[in-house]
Amino acid sequence: MRTLGLDYGTKTIGVAASDGLGLTAQTVTTIRRTNLKADLAALKELVREYEADRFVVGLPLNMDGSEGPRAEATRKFVEALTEVLGLPVELWDERLSTVAAQRTLLEADVSRAKRREVIDQMAAQFILQGWLDAKRPPSSGDDYHPDDYDPEP
Repeated sequence: MRTLGLDYGTKTIGVAASDGLGLTAQTVTTIRRTNLKADLAALKELVREYEADRFVVGLPLNMDGSEGPRAEATRKFVEALTEVLGLPVELWDERLSTVAAQRTLLEADVSRAKRREVIDQMAAQFILQGWLDAKRPPSSGDDYHPDDYDPEP
């Protein structure tokens, strides 16, 4: 099963999806928000299409970690999402995800018009990838660490 990552905004919802193994996040689409019922219907269709079993939604915290009006709106949206679609939803700190997405697009020399088109789904990808990385089990010890090297047999 897959996880859908969401960047919930006032005008759009950026959507990303994990691969089947839960290792990487890929951009999917940007939903232009109209009303809650239509937004949830679009997400329900994406759940079906991607066979998703959970959501990760970016929680827009202030830089000091406090919650403002956008975080409150996001929490209300998550309540509706959970109630209507019945899937587990995890909130993930999204601070600077849009900034990181913007920087990536600028470094790739993507045009302003194209950036506007994909910024929300790129932010969703950053949110989901951060969550996937944090949930990944620790390495199996294959990583080389210089302090672990003992030259004596």
